[in-house]
Amino acid sequence: MSKENKKEKKLKEDNNEKELIVKKEKIHKERRGKWLRQTSLTILLIAIIVAACIGINLFVEDKNFADFDVTEDKIYSLSDMSKSIIDSIDKEVDIKLVNMNESVEDFANKYNSENNKIKVEVITDVTSRPDLTDEYGITADTSIIIIECGDKQKTLTSYDLYTTDYTTYQTKDITEEAITNAILDVTTEEKPVIYNLTGHNKYDSNYLYYFSEDLAQEAYDYKDLDLLTAGSVPDDCAVLMMTTLAEDITEAERDAILKYIDKGGKIVLFTDPNTSGKSLPNFQKVLDEYGISISEGVMLEQDSDKMLYGTASAILVTVSPYTSVTSGTNMNMNACFMSPGKIDIADSEKLEELGVESEILATTSENSFYRTDFSLTSGSKTDSDEDMPSATVGALLKKKIDDDKTSEMIVYSNNIFITNLQIQLSAQYYSYALDFYNNEDLAINSIAYLTERDNMITIRKDTENTAYTVTEQQNIIILTIIFAIPVFIIIIGIIVWQVRRRKK
Repeated sequence: MSKENKKEKKLKEDNNEKELIVKKEKIHKERRGKWLRQTSLTILLIAIIVAACIGINLFVEDKNFADFDVTEDKIYSLSDMSKSIIDSIDKEVDIKLVNMNESVEDFANKYNSENNKIKVEVITDVTSRPDLTDEYGITADTSIIIIECGDKQKTLTSYDLYTTDYTTYQTKDITEEAITNAILDVTTEEKPVIYNLTGHNKYDSNYLYYFSEDLAQEAYDYKDLDLLTAGSVPDDCAVLMMTTLAEDITEAERDAILKYIDKGGKIVLFTDPNTSGKSLPNFQKVLDEYGISISEGVMLEQDSDKMLYGTASAILVTVSPYTSVTSGTNMNMNACFMSPGKIDIADSEKLEELGVESEILATTSENSFYRTDFSLTSGSKTDSDEDMPSATVGALLKKKIDDDKTSEMIVYSNNIFITNLQIQLSAQYYSYALDFYNNEDLAINSIAYLTERDNMITIRKDTENTAYTVTEQQNIIILTIIFAIPVFIIIIGIIVWQVRRRKK
């Protein structure tokens, strides 16, 4: 090959190489430009999405729109009953939330959304509100809800927002019940008056102090009534409350109560059995109007799951959830009665003659027994005791007076369960009888039923948190699924990306 041909070939190869280099640089620039454009667009898109999310959240927070509640029990929504109550309020109501959690704040705002006369104020720094620290004695660590209307106010703590279903041991959220009833309390002009019959009682007013406080918290006016000085049951009596007698009432008191019944009066009776065997003919005359009597003996329990530990006289009675009194509670209830008697109800023929309808509210277990020999100290059943499964310890009696009037009595064959009598749990610990299980709920709901306070709602929502415990081996498997598998997938992805990149 001649020199000229060699030069020409070399020049051609150089040109081809330059063209290849230029082409590669062009492709690289195009790829880099495309990557930069895609990256810029991605960043811009992310920025737009973030800005949109922030903007939407700020807008929703400012407008305070109602949340969508997809829970089965509508835990995070106001019930229709609450809404109807709140819509009817035409007074200015202030709800002040002091150091309450965000979920309570969100729920309280639903009241404002329903009625703008209800204002919600969130307070996280109590030092900025010396007026509240002076009036309510709150500190930096206090968590409290203050509800005010004019010169009326009511306070709720975190403990007032939950209760327990002692049948399932499930926590029940009563935030809605507590707040709605508190709003009703401060906006209600006239409160139902509960008169407690005094003069012959076994337990003095000190033993009923906490229960009377509970009634006040539920917007009732609680008063003592001495019929010997009053002469008659006052016309404003919504419910006459009677408790265990240390001695019989007088004939004058009996007649006054019978006249109250004839007017369609409502009675709630909390009475222990007449273990002393005292003659109570005047008191029994009142019970005869409803076709009932209370035993002289006591009920005891053999089932260890139906009594306080080692105490056969402290019975966990079963409260039916399907009665007129309890159907609105949305929960099963257990009450703890201490040495209750049994309620004997007349047969259907006698009840028909009296114009009375009966409804069983509470019973003992299938393994309960009845004792009349009080010289026995053993908690175990003896030959002198009588098997008495499912004995009635709570009942509702409705007595028809005429076409326009019906008198009602709710009776429990135990008084101790509503008192603040100290029940010793051990050498170091005790509890008030009213605080056991659902004792307070049962008593308060009985009063609410008799006063026809449908607006004093009882709404119990399931908020059970179930802890999942695992074995060590199960824990390793769970951690592997959570951490190892995602890491393995990421590594595989990097390897595949590197292989494809090199092929290019």
